[in-house]
Order: sequence, then structure tokens, then C-alpha cells
Amino acid sequence: MDNRGPASMKASLQPLMDLVKKDLDQTNEIILDRMHSDVALIPTLARHLIAAGGKRLRPVLTLGAAKLCGYHGDRAQKLAACVEFIHTATLLHDDVVDESDLRRGNETANVLWGNQASVLVGDFLFSRSFQLMVEDGSLEVLRILSTASAVIAEGEVLQLMNVGDINISEESYLDVITSKTAALFAAACEVGAVVAERPAAEARALSGYGNNLGIAFQLIDDALDYSAEQKALGKTIGDDFREGKVTLPVLIAYKNGTAEERQFWKRVIEDNQQEGDLEAALEIIQAHDALEGTFKLAREYGAAAKADLDIFPDGPEKSALVSAIDFAIERAF
Repeated sequence: MDNRGPASMKASLQPLMDLVKKDLDQTNEIILDRMHSDVALIPTLARHLIAAGGKRLRPVLTLGAAKLCGYHGDRAQKLAACVEFIHTATLLHDDVVDESDLRRGNETANVLWGNQASVLVGDFLFSRSFQLMVEDGSLEVLRILSTASAVIAEGEVLQLMNVGDINISEESYLDVITSKTAALFAAACEVGAVVAERPAAEARALSGYGNNLGIAFQLIDDALDYSAEQKALGKTIGDDFREGKVTLPVLIAYKNGTAEERQFWKRVIEDNQQEGDLEAALEIIQAHDALEGTFKLAREYGAAAKADLDIFPDGPEKSALVSAIDFAIERAF
């Protein structure tokens, strides 16, 4: 069965990366400068995570949104660094909460330096992000990014409350990913309109674009945790399963499962896991097309993100932001 969406298999983030390359270079310089501290462990630990890779998607969205709105100043670069610090701080805290050992194939900071150091350096990066907000001087920027920071924390707590509960609703699951992932995507995009002093309607449109893109992005991430494609690429699968997190593929498989399968899910999520359970979970998920169901919902959010951009004129900036949607979804295939 071909699960590909309407976008090409060659969907890429490269058009957006090319569009903001110069600004992103400046943002990276700001990141390196602002994570410096006389307390040597702070830049060492922060550099470990920031240098580990990733596509800097959230700051790239800030820079791309600003360009879409015709902004040519230097405020966007600082705010893009601010967004990356918020994101990095949440990763440090998440790895402690989830007791994670690996991130992007590398040992996590909490494994190398311990939980206490990871939490405290995460706090440092949050503080740096607020310093950058204050330096920008816009109360609207401060409102957007500080609100997003609070919402992310709420989402993480809600997810923690849901761990081990197979009976959570799809609505509750979507509330979690909207808060813990999409909120920062939305804020990252919205501030691009604010620094360009664009009308409120454009700021709302970019916030909506970021929100819908963020949900689609997280849906694909949650599907990939059970994907054979991930395994074939040598990437770890089943992390969410082992942590007892109930994501959409599990919800779909549980809802459509037999009585025996539902009993299986209750045991592995709420009680205990045994050797071979992950393989059994993968078979059940495949039997009920739970990954395809997750991909389908991601495509719907992707289409909504594209519709959010209708307010803007066609051009290379808009096209690059559309390509980011296709990339977020098509990376699953």
C-alpha cells in the first residue's frame, strides 16, 4: 500500500533553509554567544545538545515568517535564537522527565552530566530566552513567547498525567501535542509578523500556520515511533511505547482492536511490559492501519496550514513555507 500524500517524495526543507541562510548564520552566532557562561559546565552541556544537529526548524520558521512579511532588520535573528533556547530548554527537561538515554543517536545530557545539571542548564537557557525578549523591547513579542513557554509546560504536565492511561481521548491527546509542540511553532511564526509590524490578521494567519504545522509535525513524529521505515534506517523505535505514552497510533489500534487486543494494550500501557511486546504492538498497529490513520490526520492539518497562508501573496517566501509543510509530513516515507 502506498501511504504517500499528494506532495512529492522529494519534499524538502531546503527552499526555506536557502531563503534564510544568511539570517540563520547570524542566529547561530547569537546562540553561541548567548549560551556562554563563566560557569564552564553551562556552555559545555548546552553546546552538546545544540551542536547535536537538528534542522533548527523553529528558528527557521521565525526567519521565514519575517521574510514573508517583508522584514529586513535584525530583530528576527535575536528572536529566532530566543525560540531555539526555549526549545532546547524543553528538550533538556523532557529527557530528564522521560529518563531518556539517547537523542538523535547521541547520549543525552542527563546521561553524561546527570539530571540536576540538565534541569539547571535548561533553566539557564529559559532565562537567556527571556533576556533576549526583554532586549527586543516589544511587549507583544514578550506576551507571545512567554505565553508559549507557559503553555508548553502545561502540555508536558498533561502528558505526564496521561502516561499509563489507555483510556485517554483523542481530544486529550491532541490537547497535549497542541500545547507541548504546536504552541512554540505558532509563536515562532507569529513573532515574524510582529517584528514586521504587519496587521493583526497576518499575525493570526501565521500563528495558525505554525499551530497546524506543529500538530502535523508531532503526529508524524508519533507515527514514526512505530514505523518500519525508522527501523530500516537504524533509528530507535518504540520509545513512546516503552515510556507508556498513549499516542494516536495506539489510540486508533485500541479503539478498533479485538477484546484480546484491547486487553493487551491495557496491560502494556497500564501495567507491565514483557519481552516481545513491542513486536506484538507493531503487528496490531499494522493490522488496523493505525499509522495510515495518523498520516491522514497529519495531512489534514498540513492542508489547514497551507490554507492559513492564503492571505499572503504568492512568491518564493510563501512557497518555501509551503515546502516546510510537505517536508514535515513526507519525511515519514
